[in-house]
Amino acid sequence: MGKVGAGGGSSAGLSALFAGAGLLVFCAPGACGGGSCCPQLHPSSGPRWVPTPGGSLHQGPQSRAPATPPPLLGRPLFSVAPGDRALSLERVRDTGAPVAVAPRSGRRRRSGADREKADQGEGSSRSPRGVLRDGGQPQPETPERDPDKATRFRMEELKLTSTTFALTGDSAHNQAMVHWSGHNSSVILILTKLYDYNLGSITESSLWRSTDYGTTYEKLNDKVGLKTILSYLYVCPTNKRKIMLLTDPEIESSLLISSDEGATYQKYRLSFYIQSLLFHPKQEDWILAYSQDQKLYSSAEFGRRWQLIQEGVVPNRFYWSVMGSNKEPDLVHLEARTVDGHSQYLTCRMQNCTEANRNRPFPGYIDPDSLIVQDDYVFVQLTSGGRPHYYVSYRRNAFAQMKLPKYALPKDMHVISTDENQVFAAVQEWNQNDTYNLYISDTRGVYFTLALENVQSSRGPEGNVMIDLYEVAGIKGMFLANKKIDNQVKTFITYNKGRDWHLLQAPDTDLRGDPVHCLLPYCSLHLHLKVSENPYTSGIIASRETAPSIIVASGNIGSELSDSDISMFVSSDAGNTWRQIFEEEHSVLYLDQGGVLVAMKHTSLPIRHLWLSFDEGRSWSKYSFTSIPLFVDGVLGEPGEETLIMTVFGHFSHRSEWQLVKVDYKSIFDRRCAEEDYRPWQLHSQGEACIMGAKRIYKKRKSERKCMQGKYAGAMESEPCVCTEADFDCDYGYERHSNGQCLPAFWFNPSSLSKDCSLGQSYLNSTGYRKVVSNNCTDGVREQYTAKPQKCPGKAPRGLRIVTADGKLTAEQGHNVTLMVQLEEGDVQRTFIQVDFGDGIAVSYVNLSSMEDGIKHVYHNVGIFRVTVRVDNSLGSDSAVLYLHVTCPLEHVHLALPFVTTKNKEVNATAVLWPSQVGTLTYVWWYGNNTEPLITLEGSISFKFTSEGMNTITVQVSAGNAILQDTKTIAVYEEFRSLRLSFSPNLDDYNPDIPEWRRDISRVIKKSLVEATGVPSPHILVAVLPGLPTAAELFVLPYQDPTGENKRSAEDLEQISELLIHKLNQNSVHFELKPGIQVLVHAAHLTAAPLIDLTPTHSGSAMLMLLSVVFVGLAVFVIYKFKRKIPGINVYAQMQNEKEREMVSQVSPTESRPHISQTELRRPGQLIDEKVESQLLGSISIVAENQSTKEIPTYVNV
Repeated sequence: MGKVGAGGGSSAGLSALFAGAGLLVFCAPGACGGGSCCPQLHPSSGPRWVPTPGGSLHQGPQSRAPATPPPLLGRPLFSVAPGDRALSLERVRDTGAPVAVAPRSGRRRRSGADREKADQGEGSSRSPRGVLRDGGQPQPETPERDPDKATRFRMEELKLTSTTFALTGDSAHNQAMVHWSGHNSSVILILTKLYDYNLGSITESSLWRSTDYGTTYEKLNDKVGLKTILSYLYVCPTNKRKIMLLTDPEIESSLLISSDEGATYQKYRLSFYIQSLLFHPKQEDWILAYSQDQKLYSSAEFGRRWQLIQEGVVPNRFYWSVMGSNKEPDLVHLEARTVDGHSQYLTCRMQNCTEANRNRPFPGYIDPDSLIVQDDYVFVQLTSGGRPHYYVSYRRNAFAQMKLPKYALPKDMHVISTDENQVFAAVQEWNQNDTYNLYISDTRGVYFTLALENVQSSRGPEGNVMIDLYEVAGIKGMFLANKKIDNQVKTFITYNKGRDWHLLQAPDTDLRGDPVHCLLPYCSLHLHLKVSENPYTSGIIASRETAPSIIVASGNIGSELSDSDISMFVSSDAGNTWRQIFEEEHSVLYLDQGGVLVAMKHTSLPIRHLWLSFDEGRSWSKYSFTSIPLFVDGVLGEPGEETLIMTVFGHFSHRSEWQLVKVDYKSIFDRRCAEEDYRPWQLHSQGEACIMGAKRIYKKRKSERKCMQGKYAGAMESEPCVCTEADFDCDYGYERHSNGQCLPAFWFNPSSLSKDCSLGQSYLNSTGYRKVVSNNCTDGVREQYTAKPQKCPGKAPRGLRIVTADGKLTAEQGHNVTLMVQLEEGDVQRTFIQVDFGDGIAVSYVNLSSMEDGIKHVYHNVGIFRVTVRVDNSLGSDSAVLYLHVTCPLEHVHLALPFVTTKNKEVNATAVLWPSQVGTLTYVWWYGNNTEPLITLEGSISFKFTSEGMNTITVQVSAGNAILQDTKTIAVYEEFRSLRLSFSPNLDDYNPDIPEWRRDISRVIKKSLVEATGVPSPHILVAVLPGLPTAAELFVLPYQDPTGENKRSAEDLEQISELLIHKLNQNSVHFELKPGIQVLVHAAHLTAAPLIDLTPTHSGSAMLMLLSVVFVGLAVFVIYKFKRKIPGINVYAQMQNEKEREMVSQVSPTESRPHISQTELRRPGQLIDEKVESQLLGSISIVAENQSTKEIPTYVNV
């Protein structure tokens, strides 16, 4: 896959129509009331862009997808004015995948008089309109001009060698498909059809064949059957002599196969209706066929015999194996739906795809329509907890979760490119609507770093997402992108795969040689990057592998990209400088490996002229290609190396036959080029010769020579450069600051990369930098910036977790449940593990490696089981608990609990549910060191803590067949102080309002408070509150050393509070959220009483408490004001219950749940005795997905 741009298509652009396209399809648009009336073909076996739910994983435009004919393009009907047609032209590449079409609206229309005048001059006369001068401000035209810099047009009419052939008898046909074998072949095939838009079917067809490069054609209807109606034409990408024709399935379902470039055919009946085909990339006789009833078939005999592979296959989600990544060339990758509607990723052999031989490389189900197999990578998507998660397999190894920056929180993702062992992805993040961020990965496709923010996107005519990104052909690492800045779209360029981006310098002069005063960064050149292979669509950009320095595009000069005042520009030095070549839209195409440029004007009138340039667009000569003006419908160029013959398709009037004009360019050349006709040209970026770590020098034909190049010469030489800092990008988790350094992001802990390391082994310790993939530099700073091998440190076990393999908290009685033991840190090779399943059975393991596939266990009884795991090594131990229900659905549960409370003070804990009404509920509470749960039928309990310290509370809620849980930690002290904090408004712009973000920001705030005040860390606890504007609660806590001595008194807490307030009022507390974003911390107010939640969810008793709070607060205020010590009074603060806005609905006072004291809590035996109307513990028979919302509290005490 070499070209990028979601919805952008091939970077070869329009030049493909003239060189190597091979297949052209066209149809009559506009008959259906706007836009193209082309019927939907076999749903495109190439990438499809349709509106999808948030978080979907999409295929880039170059993905290897089934090869069907592209959307049709063609002549206007008699009832449609030529200027109103909306054409969409595509070609089929060697992989068989069609290139995406990106028609644009808003193309500037001109009056009939203007068009006639332009046709007479063919784009030479007037200077461009709307040029901004003097740094972006419109200025009067200056009389000074440089004639040497003006684009020169030779108005003398020259004539090209051409012949015209009419497809007699097909005047009513409104669709056509054309194939040119090329590569020293003179054969051209044309299939024309009459598509009845009222009936929605094909009623007539004709097959034409030429053996003399299109000079004459023979009608082959008698060879395929006079009554046979053909619908599609297919060509084997690895052997162009093999042709396949598909009949109209409404009449008969058959294939006609030819092995001699369409000279003869054999007909084969089909037992199914083909919707799309996918040819093997290497084996010419191997084909996959997708039927209209979602079945996938395979053939090893070029369609002569078929065998069923799989039923229920998802459209466009089947792929051949990739050579090198798969050992079996006949392996097929596919996404199939199960009977219950789930999607799964399967692989099997094309001739042996039985149930026993199918493999499931990804465990469990995947999101529908998410499988992508592309080069060395396989991508799938899995949504859990309302968030999409993306997984990648590199070279068919085990899947790993793709790691974006922690708070990217993607809504949508498009895999754009997988070239050169690297993934280029466009990600729409949580706070974006019409823009995407570009990310680039490491070799394995796991760790992604930001390449460019806010790239413009749009919706195509069928709802497809189109990303304004374009990869320049022939120059590795060079991209153009349109970025949105302050509601203005500007074009940027990079030469090193997104490491650095720059605006485009506008031309020095316009078309007439008048100077253009356009100063960066206020004014620059902006280009339309939506690739279209339709010559009648604006927004064209083209480059070519065989002409790496030449880029042709439409755009404008000014402060931003515009859809009006579009001109044509060319760069002959790979984007460093640009020249204006036409002030109106033209299709500029490549001839003779880019040695000659061919331009055809966009016009609604018939034309007979085109323009040729031998000097990369500096001067143009006018040529006639037909004696009678022609409405041009499409152009097809000879495939191969030289590309010296093209066929122009059109018609003389709306009712005339197809006219095929063969144009031969050989006569315009004097001779073939010799060595002395070339000069060297060095690739550079604004004078910097080292690009992607190498200096490259190419051959260019001298502009004054009119010789024919023939075969592409390529680069003369390539020399590696010495590595500099510019050859390295920031590694995952690091961000580039204003001084150029890559430093860890606030959410990233660099030491976490060694967590999978064992004592005695080594791991690569990142320096914060990673070399740009495919960069060829050597020596220099490479050693300094390259990750260093480091011995794994010995670590005690930490972060132990035990979960089920499918992430559920339930298991089915009598069936295997797989438990996974996960350890964040610790020596996995020297760790002893004990697992107690809670049903009287326990097992032991000598290391974690022996448990990689999980621990399987069968529970024979129904109930709630306490599964415990303990790990030990020579440096310490850790333990974890899983409460497994051997048998409930609920979307969300949140445990509302104070962050801090006082000893012997009654605490209320409430389970807040979403949705709030889910029927009969059972609440299972775990707190403290209790080994048995407390079960209630109400969502609130109250209890006391008699000792200071940290306590964990877990609630599990059972509703129907779903069980969800949440866990919180509460700190207990005899006394403490509380202070509300606020922040500068810019923090709200980066607040996604999720628990993980609040937890990380709490840690950052605490660090800044400690640095600003010098207060010891154990005295400070910070909790960021949910909602906007962003606020936090600061707790001043007592602290005593491990010996129990030197405990702080109330006076000490008062002094610390005053110090904190003093520093906050002096604006001394601030932190850097990201490079250039400073956040200031303010003091809101000091609280001396519990912060009571005054929402309607509180009962009348809460109002009585509020009155007491007011009196207590008044007393504390007097104490604070007059600095008097009143014995016996403990000043404390209780945090408001954190209730997530996204999960709390309004509840009337009468619906609030009463609090239950500790004496009212019932054990399972009591529930049975009282015959409660709910399913009893030990008799529940449910299986539920684990949607636990377990959240670590949003305060930090480290």
